[in-house]
Amino acid sequence: MALTREQMAQRVAREMKDGYYVNLGIGIPTLVANYIPEGMEVMLQSENGLLGMGAFPTDDEVDADMINAGKQTVTARIGASIFSSAESFAMIRGGHIDLTVLGAFEVDVQGNIASWMIPGKLVKGMGGAMDLVAGADNIIVTMTHASKDGESKLLPRCSLPLTGANCIKRVLTDLAYLEIENGAFILKERAPGVSVEEIVSKTAGKLIVPDHVPEMQFA
Repeated sequence: MALTREQMAQRVAREMKDGYYVNLGIGIPTLVANYIPEGMEVMLQSENGLLGMGAFPTDDEVDADMINAGKQTVTARIGASIFSSAESFAMIRGGHIDLTVLGAFEVDVQGNIASWMIPGKLVKGMGGAMDLVAGADNIIVTMTHASKDGESKLLPRCSLPLTGANCIKRVLTDLAYLEIENGAFILKERAPGVSVEEIVSKTAGKLIVPDHVPEMQFA
């Protein structure tokens, strides 16, 4: 079966390391805050000016003024700080973010990402994504492997306007975890119950499949 949004967030959270400063994009990436491994010190940064973002609030914790970049209510952990968006983007552009997790519409074999515009459709726009892909070396993209129409989102070349070029090295979809090297996607893990054949059939870009592709494990 394909991964749920929560399972995707769990898998991304495994890429965290103690002491990391992490920026979470809008959508599935925001859920990662709920799955930081216990005992690990990770500071989550939001581009609207919050460093030290906590998990999503329970009903009795909701503060309408405490929001993330997607305008969702969040909590602040002990030691958090609040500042202007100008200072927030100085952190991003200065290369001070250890890991960035972003959603996307398309990714291609050259590590290009399209995440901000679909011609003829109303979407939220660029936001801070261009700054994030330019200022971070360590980026994970989370998205569905294919569109609702079954069209692959992992392409030989992005068809939509780019957010950034040659900047993506890792992609987690609802079917697989892949890395991008030398003009190809490399299949590293597959979702539980998902066959290699299904992943191959839904990947339009060049895909390298090792002899053994382990299933992701979830408790």
